[in-house]
Amino acid sequence: MTEHTVPYDDAPSDASPSEPTLEALAAAGFELDALSEGQHEVLRALAPEELALLVDIRGRLDAAAPEVQAHADVAGGALF
Repeated sequence: MTEHTVPYDDAPSDASPSEPTLEALAAAGFELDALSEGQHEVLRALAPEELALLVDIRGRLDAAAPEVQAHADVAGGALF
């Protein structure tokens, strides 16, 4: 997990365990507004390990984005 994630085990006792999961995904850059309520429910049910994996993958994709974008600009995206 990154420093911006909040596993739901650390949620305040008066908070539901699902909201920190959505907050952690939003903080990691996931766009949640366009998702349906059913999709939100799936995300709320993520285990801490699943949340950590999604956030980690998102971070690595974001870190690689400048490299991929540079190739797209130079080669017209021919390689990707």
